[in-house]
Amino acid sequence: MRRTATLVLLALLLGLQWPLWFGKGGWMQARRADIDVTQQKEINARLEQRNAGLDAEVRDLKTGYDAIEERARFELGLTKPGEIFVQVPQKP
Repeated sequence: MRRTATLVLLALLLGLQWPLWFGKGGWMQARRADIDVTQQKEINARLEQRNAGLDAEVRDLKTGYDAIEERARFELGLTKPGEIFVQVPQKP
């Protein structure tokens, strides 16, 4: 009698615990979702940093000619009238 009661209570306990651990919305799914959210937050932080840099560059290009002049000089080798462009080759 005592053994049967113990087995019934154990089965009842397992029946109640199973959905909490492995069912829809259970502990395992919640843990996976938490890991996914953490990873997505890290990705979002990197993208926000990149976007902030791009936003600053765009604002600078829209409002000031200094950034445009700097880019033209660096990337295209442009000079102002009366300036001399000198390029020093690096040793191989």
